[in-house]
Amino acid sequence: MIKWGFIGCGNVTEKKSGPAFSKVEGSMVTAVMSRDEKKVKDYAQRHNIPKWYTDAQELINDPDVNAVYIATPPSSHATFAIMAMKAGKPVYIEKPMASNYEDCARINRISEETGVPCFVAYYRRYLPYFIKVKELIEQGEIGNIINVQIRFAQPPGELDYNRENLPWRVQSDIAGGGYFYDLAPHQLDILQDMFGPILEAEGFKSNRGGLYPVEDTVSACFKFDSGLVGSGSWCFVAHESAKEDRIEVIGDKGMICFSTFTFDPIALHTIRGREEILPPNPEHIQINLIQAVVDHLLGKSICTCDGISATPTNWVMDKILGKL
Repeated sequence: MIKWGFIGCGNVTEKKSGPAFSKVEGSMVTAVMSRDEKKVKDYAQRHNIPKWYTDAQELINDPDVNAVYIATPPSSHATFAIMAMKAGKPVYIEKPMASNYEDCARINRISEETGVPCFVAYYRRYLPYFIKVKELIEQGEIGNIINVQIRFAQPPGELDYNRENLPWRVQSDIAGGGYFYDLAPHQLDILQDMFGPILEAEGFKSNRGGLYPVEDTVSACFKFDSGLVGSGSWCFVAHESAKEDRIEVIGDKGMICFSTFTFDPIALHTIRGREEILPPNPEHIQINLIQAVVDHLLGKSICTCDGISATPTNWVMDKILGKL
């Protein structure tokens, strides 16, 4: 039985991930940690978790915990992951893997030295929606792939206007950047899962809204190891009317359009016309990946959604933002 300890119990753990750890075969949640005693005690009670801590080291040292889920902001991912792996306990880290490429490399080095596995929550690789997109591409539905384009725009959130208490996702020392560093990882990871690693990337960033210090608008171009080229544009201060969540995969026999966050129907454009496909998502969106991680730890199969495969996404983002 894989007995999980959670470090962090924020919104992502409420439905996307948390309940799934108790629902997949061979897995249960034994303990949870947060520095906020009131918050962690309430979380443990609501989710029927027997133990709670306000100190991460105490959770890691708990003999009833044999794997650790790290669901804190990115700046602390490397610290907690290394603490857990040095204690011999596998880790499952929320995305992005860390707040910079160098920390990803540190995590991978400790995983290799200790022999303790590290997994990263790029759960879209295991969702039927994206598996279907990959199948359509591999089956040659749109022929030879020529170009890939990401277009994403969303309006500011209410908290983005609170200069005195900005969300951690727009505090670069915590998040690694702005909303680009929080949301683009899913897009860049799923494209690399489909087309292989990105080996070249360049970008421009700007702050057009002036709501917070970090970038709110990003444009980039990139090249995969196969020679396939792509581009992306992200805007996090757009008007409501300009909202967009779209990836286009263009082939010499058609085009596939899909979303990353809104799960609009997959649109397949070919000589047959436009066809829509919408595979259903599970109730807890991370459950398929969590099952794969648990099966790996129990020796039943191999989960490749690990630190090594997750690190290129941080490298690409750091290149786009001029951090490397």
